[in-house]
Amino acid sequence: MALATPPDLSDTDVPVQPLARTYPRGLFIEPHQHVWGQLLYAMSGVMWVETPNEALVVPPQRAVWLPPGVPHGIRVVSDLQMRNIYLRPSLAATLDSQVQVLQVDNLLRELIVRLVEQDQPQPEYYEALVGLALLELRRARRSQLKIPLPDGGERRLMNLCQAVMAAPSLAISFEQHADAAGASVRTLARLFKDGLGMGFAQWRRQVQLATAAAELIQGVPIGSIARALGYSPSSFSDMFRRELGVAPSQYGAEQGLRAAR
Repeated sequence: MALATPPDLSDTDVPVQPLARTYPRGLFIEPHQHVWGQLLYAMSGVMWVETPNEALVVPPQRAVWLPPGVPHGIRVVSDLQMRNIYLRPSLAATLDSQVQVLQVDNLLRELIVRLVEQDQPQPEYYEALVGLALLELRRARRSQLKIPLPDGGERRLMNLCQAVMAAPSLAISFEQHADAAGASVRTLARLFKDGLGMGFAQWRRQVQLATAAAELIQGVPIGSIARALGYSPSSFSDMFRRELGVAPSQYGAEQGLRAAR
């Protein structure tokens, strides 16, 4: 098993560097960046990965691809078993140049785990493993669990957005969020329109949909998800179907089948 210490990213003689770590719920990893590309994969647990322009909710069976040089922070929603793979810049250049959320099927999952757990692999086997992992990363389905974020210049708006991602329930009003952020409702409403191109209610609904999708993928009951978000089960199902064009039960079943392939 790879050690839970940061890899040496100055050693470009190796194609990938693995890292296995466990993070507790509520931990926030401050924004940072790497000269290598990075694949973040959660064996279990859920995280938000925040980049300068968007936040990505990452449940199990999903991974985030971060090209070299992309600043990112991580908010741990539930206890997280992380498996990371760093790709040296020349290999990273063969993958997407934009941040992506990838759907991880059984084969890609096993490749990630095997790469992280290799201690002293045979060179031929290791090269084949890396090559197959790259092929699978290129063909993996892309997910749309992305939420726009404001730039870092307006701290009050960012504070409110981060508070909503931590607690997206309807039970917390815009007025309460505004008060906690230290700004008036009118000011924050304007900042939402100017900075994100939408109103608070629409933006929060996107967060709720991403949160719900992540929990449906994990098999959380629809009623529990609805209540946590401040909906009745029927109103939640109506909202989910209206926004995504599919019932939450169908979404959960379809995503579960895709992950098992």
